[in-house]
Amino acid sequence: MILVQPETVVRWHRAGFKLYWKWISRKRVPVGRKPIGKELRALIFRMVAENPTWGAPRLHGELKMLGFEISERTVLRWMRKAPKNTEPAKRWAAFLSNHREAIATMDFFTAPTLTFGVLYCFFVIAHGRRRILYCDMTRHPTSGWVSQQLREAFPYDSAPRYLIFDRDATFNTEVLDTVKCLGAKPIRTPFKSPWQNGVAERWVGSCRRDLLDHVIVFNERHLKRLMNEYIRYYHEDRTHLGLGKQTPAGREEAENTSASSKVASILRLGGLHHRYDLAA
Repeated sequence: MILVQPETVVRWHRAGFKLYWKWISRKRVPVGRKPIGKELRALIFRMVAENPTWGAPRLHGELKMLGFEISERTVLRWMRKAPKNTEPAKRWAAFLSNHREAIATMDFFTAPTLTFGVLYCFFVIAHGRRRILYCDMTRHPTSGWVSQQLREAFPYDSAPRYLIFDRDATFNTEVLDTVKCLGAKPIRTPFKSPWQNGVAERWVGSCRRDLLDHVIVFNERHLKRLMNEYIRYYHEDRTHLGLGKQTPAGREEAENTSASSKVASILRLGGLHHRYDLAA
C-alpha cells in the first residue's frame, strides 16, 4: 500500500489479463471433436460400397470392434457423403445393350395441317440401330387401323421379341391380341412415364426440331412425302450420338482427308439440312 498506488495495481491486472488471453489465443487448442483421418473416411466409404444394406448402427458396430473411437452420428454423416456405386448402372447398360436388338417401340405423334386439321403419324422404331421400321399417317386412328399397320410392319414372322408402347386408348385389347399373334411380347409403360419409352420420344423430338417445326403440312399426301424424305435423311445422313456418331444405316467414314480436300454440300429436305462429302 506504501510502494504502489491502487491505479497501478489495476493497470497490472489489466495487463496480465491481456497477456493471459493473448497466450490462450496463440496456443490454438482444438475445440470440439477430434477430426477423423483420411484412412478412416476411406474405410467408411469402402464398407458402404461393400455392404449397401447396412445402416449407421451396424457400420458403427463394426468400426467399434476394430477399435476406432468414433460416434454413430459421425458415421452417419460420412455415410451420406460416400461416392455412389456406379456398378448397378453399368450392369443395366450392358443388359440393355445385349438385348436391344430384340426390342422395338411404337407410338403416335400429331402434325397440324394448313386447314387447322390434325394428322396422326404412327411409327415403329427399333432399339438396336434406331431404325424406323414403319411409318404411316391417318386422320382418324383406330385400333383396327393400328393392327393393320402392325401386320404390314412385321410380315413373315419378323416381329421383335418385345414391343413397347404407352397406354394410349387406341392401343386397346385388339392391338394387344395382334401383337401377341405376331409373336411379340407387349410391354405397356406406366401412366405419365414418357421416359420409359425414351427411344420413341427422342425420335419424335428430333423429327419436330429437324422438320415439322419448319414446314406447314398441306394434307396427308404432303406429310407422307416429307416423312419419307426425313426418314431417308435420318437413316443415311444424320449422325446419332447413341450410335457412336454413326448413322442408323451405317455411313462410311472418309480416309486420308487433308486440309486442302474439297468438300461438296448436298441439300437434304429442301435445304433444311445438308450432307457433306468429299468432292470427286
